[in-house]
Amino acid sequence: MKNKKLTPFKIKALSLISIVLLVGADQLIKYFIDLFLKPVGSVTVIPKILQLSYYENDGAMMGMMSGKTTVMTVFAVLCLLLVCYILYSGKLGYGIDFWCVVFVAAGGIGNLIDRVFRGYVIDYIEVLFVDFYIFNFADCLVTCAAVAIIISQIYQFTKESKKNKRKEKNTDD
Repeated sequence: MKNKKLTPFKIKALSLISIVLLVGADQLIKYFIDLFLKPVGSVTVIPKILQLSYYENDGAMMGMMSGKTTVMTVFAVLCLLLVCYILYSGKLGYGIDFWCVVFVAAGGIGNLIDRVFRGYVIDYIEVLFVDFYIFNFADCLVTCAAVAIIISQIYQFTKESKKNKRKEKNTDD
């Protein structure tokens, strides 16, 4: 089978469809969390490891800027505009960077929807074996994308360094 290169239109369409599906999943999860978990507060999933705990976060990650929903909303909109520009400018090819930007956009939009329509973000994933904050699916998308982009950049830097060292070695011979 021939390896067909994705056209810029197909890349943009794929990104839009992916973002819509990821945001939809985030909002559907939060809908059910609000419906079923809010009344009970917490449910243990794996004892001493993981539980679902309903939490209304009116700040940023790890409780920073608590009560600053308007500031967080404006900041999120500005960040999303930048992410959308990067995604739809045509300067980003298809690959790991593409998916990272898609995940950041979807996570940002998912939490922005909560801030605009609820005034807070619904968090529900609580890891018990470490002292950590409660988070949600949208947060996972953004965090995984950030980690992946850092690893990708380190890999690219290492690859370039090795390539440059080989070039230097070949020119010295």
